[in-house]
Amino acid sequence: MRAISHNFLRTWVIACTISVLVCGSAFAVSYVKSPPLKNEINTRVGTVSSGPYLKVPVITWGGDIATILANGNSARTKSGSIFDQKGLKIELAREDDFKNQIKAYVKGDTPFLRGTMGMINMAADVLSRDPRTKPVIVYQLTWSNGGDCLVVRSGIKTARDLKGKTIALQAYGPHVDYLAKILGDAGLTLKDVNLKWTKDLTGTDDSPAEALLEKDVDAVMVIIPDGLMLTSDGTVGTGAEGSVKGARIMMSTKTANRIISDVYAVRSDYFDANRDRVKSFVHGLLMATQELKDLFRNKEGRMTAYRATIGSSARILLDSAQATGDAEALFGDCEFVEFRGNVRFFGDTKWPRNMERLAGEIQTSFMAAGLLSAKSAFTHAQWNYDDMRAGLVGIDDVESPRFKKEAVAQVVAKKQAMGTLSEGELFSLEINFKPNQKTFPADLYSDGFHRVVELAATYGGAVITVEGHSDPNKYNKLKKNGATDIVLKRTKQAAKNLSMNRSLAVRNSIIAYAGNASVPLDESQFTVIGHGINQPKYPRPKTKEQWLENMRVVFRIIQIEAESEAFEPLD
Repeated sequence: MRAISHNFLRTWVIACTISVLVCGSAFAVSYVKSPPLKNEINTRVGTVSSGPYLKVPVITWGGDIATILANGNSARTKSGSIFDQKGLKIELAREDDFKNQIKAYVKGDTPFLRGTMGMINMAADVLSRDPRTKPVIVYQLTWSNGGDCLVVRSGIKTARDLKGKTIALQAYGPHVDYLAKILGDAGLTLKDVNLKWTKDLTGTDDSPAEALLEKDVDAVMVIIPDGLMLTSDGTVGTGAEGSVKGARIMMSTKTANRIISDVYAVRSDYFDANRDRVKSFVHGLLMATQELKDLFRNKEGRMTAYRATIGSSARILLDSAQATGDAEALFGDCEFVEFRGNVRFFGDTKWPRNMERLAGEIQTSFMAAGLLSAKSAFTHAQWNYDDMRAGLVGIDDVESPRFKKEAVAQVVAKKQAMGTLSEGELFSLEINFKPNQKTFPADLYSDGFHRVVELAATYGGAVITVEGHSDPNKYNKLKKNGATDIVLKRTKQAAKNLSMNRSLAVRNSIIAYAGNASVPLDESQFTVIGHGINQPKYPRPKTKEQWLENMRVVFRIIQIEAESEAFEPLD
């Protein structure tokens, strides 16, 4: 389960709080161990069931609404539905406990796995024991785009500050690779923090949200409704109504929107024997996603169909046909990748967030944390996507910028004027330049440029500031020698102009570097600042090294999730 009603959670927490006040004591969270899954699952490999319906798991996530629509808004394939038109008979079964999914998959109750790339890679040891059960990744549904978040206590400002802290998250859940990536990009690993594992993801006494109520827990990985509750609706927790005083959302997947990837995988033996059937399933999902997005865009004119889909999704995913608001929230928390996203994820070898690279970074992190014993090279279906174009529209349209450049510039300018650029900072890095340098060729700065491209691709919802700094040595000498105010002001402005021009040159070089590597960057994600001599590392440099260190360009990756007007609306 990845999302649940914010109102439900608030009501539940308030009720628990009243109960604690009445009883005079609280129940502590019962933590669990999180050993490698190979030690937890010993199910014997069976033959895939050949009943009249093909069982396919779904989980409580917005991407699965498309699967439900493809099935005719029914748990079993409905006549006239997209899947029915493709000759498929499918029975959908919600299973949010991933260990149960794996057991059913290995036993042969279903040839499908439905989870995040992190969840499936965490099970690599189990899934690779037998060649029949080795997974073939066949389809990417979504990226998490706001549905998951990291909530921290006061005093934790950047990802680097997590070192040595205690973090609670669900064992075998969707957030393990999310946390590993955040730490990795801050130069840390899972071993640099103290992990506490909870049995459940949300809605119980044994969930990460409950863990933050305990004073020895510094941060938690939670779904966004829990994050909003803990932080008094996404501000700063007041301590009332289930919130934790001082708690804030440090980062959600609206910022880190290229980390949690939701996919379908299929057993190798089933895929080899039923390739065309699986291909029909995938094409059906592409068709259904297109239909689903059109329903949301045009729901006023298609209200009957819209209500049917949302109502059935609420019933299947949330156990209540009346939970339509929550089903709509599920949809809003994810970004459907559709045709173009699948082509990129599986086929673009140069894209930093493709399947192979995600699997590699996830498995490396899990091995370092002792959750995985060895790497396994997962395969994908290697579809000929030209065969799947039938019935799809707009798949070759040019991608629109994600940010409104003017709005972003205003947000950054305001932060700069108030001296709060560091607030919301997630990561930073810098490159140095030489005196009078005006160009920044990629061959000299390839390591730094590569790092910026990686961060831009991973944190596509963050703004990247490119901040130029100059050395104040010339200004200091003029001032010491009694230069007039006019000369000093001109010198200061010249330094500011020079640093701005350098920032622009660096940004343009990075975008060109990425383009040459066939990794297009969204220029609207970058904003340039010329600090001039206002923020030197060494206000009065005494050595050549200090003088050179002042001449730098700093890249700051900052989240501006609260500034919703800065984002272009997604379709």
